[in-house]
Amino acid sequence: MAWDTEGTKRKILEAAMGEFARLGPDGTTVERIAKVAGVNKERIYNYFGDKRELFSAVLRSELAKVALAVPLESFATEDVGEYAGRAYDYHCEHPELSRLLRWEGLTFDGEVPDEAQRREYYGYKIKAVADSQQQGIVTRAIEADHLVFLVLALAGWWSAVPQVARMLTGRDDPQEHARRRASVVEAARRLASAP
Repeated sequence: MAWDTEGTKRKILEAAMGEFARLGPDGTTVERIAKVAGVNKERIYNYFGDKRELFSAVLRSELAKVALAVPLESFATEDVGEYAGRAYDYHCEHPELSRLLRWEGLTFDGEVPDEAQRREYYGYKIKAVADSQQQGIVTRAIEADHLVFLVLALAGWWSAVPQVARMLTGRDDPQEHARRRASVVEAARRLASAP
């Protein structure tokens, strides 16, 4: 019987994502991740290297998923509010992404793994906003890089601090999520609207 290498890698990444999101890279062990994945820890070392390399692989995988699920071409053809709404939806459905990014910020001093590649990806988002600014569709009052960050913050912060969202809004149900999404969409539109 042939070994399902790709299936094993997926199981390891899934288990590691859950453990890292919950406990951070310093709070869990390769042994724990192997147990959750149902594999021998030597498989993790063989496929991914040490725990930091595994954490980087998990982030790379999760960021690739969000990039595919919530692409941004241009605000000349796409409404900034709807983009923010789609980003909000993604973060609500995958709150572990915000946790992983917060753990990354706490774990790494200075440059993070894959930073050059990630800067290039974010550069595409900045260019999309800058192009829209050049066409007069999006405000120039906020520079493109800041505008991208602010729209992503509007969309993602709800799932990053769900306890604060609940304390402020008093509930956490489908009606409230619809209200939050509508606020994100409207806020992003107002933030980006050209004069």
